[in-house]
Amino acid sequence: MKYSIIIPTLNEEKLLPDLLNQLSDEKLKRKYSYEVIVSDGGSTDDTVNIARKYADKILLHDEQGKQNISRGRNAGIAAASGEILLLFNGDIIIGDPAKLFECVEKEFSNSEYLAMTVSVKVFPEEEIISDKIFLGFYNVYFHALNLIGVGMGRGECHIIKKHVLNKVGNYSENLMAAEDFELYKRIRKHGKILFKRDIFIYESPRRYRKHGHFYIFFSWLLNSVFLIITNKSKSKEWEQVR
Repeated sequence: MKYSIIIPTLNEEKLLPDLLNQLSDEKLKRKYSYEVIVSDGGSTDDTVNIARKYADKILLHDEQGKQNISRGRNAGIAAASGEILLLFNGDIIIGDPAKLFECVEKEFSNSEYLAMTVSVKVFPEEEIISDKIFLGFYNVYFHALNLIGVGMGRGECHIIKKHVLNKVGNYSENLMAAEDFELYKRIRKHGKILFKRDIFIYESPRRYRKHGHFYIFFSWLLNSVFLIITNKSKSKEWEQVR
């Protein structure tokens, strides 16, 4: 098994099927030899039943208390058989799965890069001008962070060599937010991160629509600053928006 795809979920019955349908392409799966792991954090909707139709492995959170996204991802990592891990959020779709895998195979798999990430946009049919401006800025900004040696990758798509996590450690489970920034910051200290601006992951705009772009901007900013200064996130809980 060369690749393991890990998807942490929590009440994603509406959007998860779109991503799993993309990954169930038998031709793609045979060509790139990957497994699909859904790591569920305690869904009360139909998420787990949907996952059972598509996933190769399903992990269920059966401990007391809530499972944050870091714990969900780490559970998937522990169960993964692949040498390269592709971690996706449950509310995304891949712009072109074949192009993504071809890029991973040719430009990342056998390269010096330790991790990889891509550009993030909003679902095309729901995108508005403020989404284009907001995410257009952040895609350039996050690319620049990797170039100058800070390290960053949106949690919507993390691609990491498993041996790298064995060296630097997994996601920090005490962080309720900015766990993506924290991990990629650690990885960047040990080597380069590949940021492919011409490959796209599309995310749901539901959080932007509920809170607005300015709220999200300041939330990301505060969590990043707190992480740098205190090694903790400002947010005590990342709100579930469904």
